[in-house]
Amino acid sequence: MPTYVLLSKLTDEGWKTIRENPERIKEVNREIESLGARVVHQWAVLGPYDFVNIVEAPNNETIAKVSIELGSRGTIQIISLAAIPIDEFINAVKRK
Repeated sequence: MPTYVLLSKLTDEGWKTIRENPERIKEVNREIESLGARVVHQWAVLGPYDFVNIVEAPNNETIAKVSIELGSRGTIQIISLAAIPIDEFINAVKRK
């Protein structure tokens, strides 16, 4: 299944939600699953983003739906990146 990296930044409203209910993070992960994707790994990070998530989804349309659904709430901004396993990348760029 294709893999995606989601870089997330909370809005002021998102920080308020997490402060009041930290378990909301796991509730959102379950919502992601209900939209057809699966959180494989998740980290809270320091720097320009607040969370890095590795997510599997069957296709770009599904991950777009996840990003739009979550982003439309106004609590988070998401950048979605398609990830290619390095061996697949190497095979794709080899000259034949």
